[in-house]
Amino acid sequence: MEDLYLELIRHVGEDPSREGLVDTPKRAAAAMRFVTRGYQQTLEDVLNNAIFEAATEDMVIVKDIELYSLCEHHLLPFIGKCHVAYLPKGKVIGLSKVARIVDIYARRLQIQERLTHQIATAIEEAIAPAGVAVVVEARHLCMMMRGVEKQNSVMTTSSMLGQFRTHISTRSEFLNLINR
Repeated sequence: MEDLYLELIRHVGEDPSREGLVDTPKRAAAAMRFVTRGYQQTLEDVLNNAIFEAATEDMVIVKDIELYSLCEHHLLPFIGKCHVAYLPKGKVIGLSKVARIVDIYARRLQIQERLTHQIATAIEEAIAPAGVAVVVEARHLCMMMRGVEKQNSVMTTSSMLGQFRTHISTRSEFLNLINR
């Protein structure tokens, strides 16, 4: 990967032997491996048995989980927050694991629509709840730095599974709680 970054630096018209760029291919490769580390993670590894029996059936919400991802079309970042809810049916997930599930999928080359759905289906797969809801709000640098250059646009996507899809009152409760 370092060799590819070295070539990229040359192709943009820079001198890779310039003092400030000498170690850039190594740093850029390490950064790319870090921001795409989701490819090396599995749901099972991240959950690490942090699934617990619970008698509650009340909604669990984790909101404002920050996320960073790379747009698969331009390899530019999109940055935002994720709100996750589920309706337990005998099992709950350790709190930090919800944020780690977000990171598994955010730390890949992505489109926001797929990311939102992957988070929801991972939680569904992990604990088979009565429903899962995920909302992602993000700013895309591919839209801010190039192309249309709109600085204040925010994309919002949602994935509603189970009772969040079939019961409008459940969906409304979730949306009201995350918008407080």
